[in-house]
Amino acid sequence: MTDFSKYYTILNEELVLATGCTEPIALAYVSAIARKYLGKDPKKIIAYCSANVVKNVKSVTIPNTNNSRGIITAVNAGWIAGDGDKELEVISIVSDDQKVRIQEASNTNLVEVVCLKDEPNLSIHIHMECDDDYVDVYLMHTHTNITKIIKNDEIIFEKPCDLENFNSALTDRTCLNLKDIVEFAATCDLSRIQDLIIKQIKNNMLIANEGIAQGYGACVGKTIIENIPGKYSSCIGMAAAASDARMSGCQLPVMTNSGSGNQGITTSVPVIVYAREQKYSDEELYRALVVSNLVTIHLKTGIGRLSAYCGVVCAAVASFAGIAYLNHDNFGVIENLVTNGLATASGIICDGAKESCASKISTALFSAMLGYEMAKNLRVFEESCGIVQDCVEHTIQVVGTLGQEGMKQTDNLILDIMTKSKEN
Repeated sequence: MTDFSKYYTILNEELVLATGCTEPIALAYVSAIARKYLGKDPKKIIAYCSANVVKNVKSVTIPNTNNSRGIITAVNAGWIAGDGDKELEVISIVSDDQKVRIQEASNTNLVEVVCLKDEPNLSIHIHMECDDDYVDVYLMHTHTNITKIIKNDEIIFEKPCDLENFNSALTDRTCLNLKDIVEFAATCDLSRIQDLIIKQIKNNMLIANEGIAQGYGACVGKTIIENIPGKYSSCIGMAAAASDARMSGCQLPVMTNSGSGNQGITTSVPVIVYAREQKYSDEELYRALVVSNLVTIHLKTGIGRLSAYCGVVCAAVASFAGIAYLNHDNFGVIENLVTNGLATASGIICDGAKESCASKISTALFSAMLGYEMAKNLRVFEESCGIVQDCVEHTIQVVGTLGQEGMKQTDNLILDIMTKSKEN
């Protein structure tokens, strides 16, 4: 029998509020911790970053930095203005004077960046020194998982970290499967997670509305809503608009899922918009969001936090699982829409966080919508169709292997393409 007590813990681990894209914010967080232990302003910083961190920080706008980008900006924002106690909201409050200092520091040679291609996909190590003092802070596997702090040869903090198991810092995920997720959503004690779900609704819809109102980035969300009619257009357009804003430096926080704001947006916004348009009750919405959040976590568990496999594919499929739950579709429809969605859109690559993520969200959601409509009409891709396996859980497993193992070389090539200097 499934131990559903773990499901509450998993939701609390994976639904985390963050201001800004999580990779640069993780850098700012580690930098803020290093500055705290150094006890004074640094004269030299070395930022050692895994390749996936480099990829995801390169092109995304960092909040509260006057629309600046990049690892150096993130590191300087952390030690100059960061509050490590706020974790992924580390630079949610930055004064105008601090913004100027961040820009000034980023125009110097204070920070050296070193890319570590052989480290786990999410790895950060900040070395910070001033005069005869130095501090090293290490983070691995999750965006707030500090594994070691060293000051002047003395280990201040250390905890075990399994280098090979990227889920080692988290509650065991083997309890997750689609059937039990749907059962849990229908029977769980909402009072234990209701505040978390309400916070997700509030914050993710605020940034979605901001994306529509202000026209961030390439206005993918507004383009969909204004030009593509259909039953789910507002659901998809609002999700894209939230990403438009987030990827363009909007200072509003987002409730993330599995370490990603875009995944948190894609998981939740379409379900919220659809529930409100169809006038479902608050409780029905909350339970549908339990489905969509846990399905995203389940699909992402085998892939890991960072990969060349675009995580919004998982979140889009999960979002329509939540919509199917709202519509009281039977479990077979949910199984089949997940199969259809994974079979169709699993080829979308992650080439870092940036404005085009909004378009990838819309593409994944349109694909998931098609998979849902097929499933309602008893149409599903069978085992002989590409990566599709004999059951949905086995398909989820091979997608995890594809994302984590099969796309390693793709990941390296993407990074090389993104960082290669243009020839004159």
